[in-house]
Amino acid sequence: MPGIGHLAVGLAAARVTQPPAGIGQLRWTALLVGASFAPDADVVAFSLGIPYGSPLGHRGALHSIFIAGVCGAAVGLMAHRRGLSPLSLVLIISAVMASHGILDAFTDGGRGVALLWPFSDARYFAPWRPIPVSPLGMGVFSAHGIRVMCYEILLFLPLFAVAAWPRSAARQPPRDRA
Repeated sequence: MPGIGHLAVGLAAARVTQPPAGIGQLRWTALLVGASFAPDADVVAFSLGIPYGSPLGHRGALHSIFIAGVCGAAVGLMAHRRGLSPLSLVLIISAVMASHGILDAFTDGGRGVALLWPFSDARYFAPWRPIPVSPLGMGVFSAHGIRVMCYEILLFLPLFAVAAWPRSAARQPPRDRA
């Protein structure tokens, strides 16, 4: 996936949730978009010589539900230390990060996703795989990569619509007419 779907999830999650007190809307959006892309940090494994199918390879441990929960808990701990309410942060960050691996399981290529790591090294695909796998690296800007991105924009259009939906203005109390 070139990331269009992951971007849509992060933006939509930021739109339908309220940032914790002390975190502005822009920072909240950046945090959730960052969480939606975070599992792809494992592409560094290629340059380190770690094989794709390794538990630490691409779509391995960092794409697991377990790591999503650990990262959510880490953000929650940092929030607690700063006097913010951690529970909503833990749940939202964990869910957004977990969505990455789940969405990748719906692609039609690769070697599957290690959703249940560390309990299992098995890699999984969803039974229905409507998302074409995109080229990695700069190949995402090839003709095929651009077609995949356009397809994903259409596929995730409902989430982009949610993300772009205007917020209603705060209702003002009626003025007394004297």
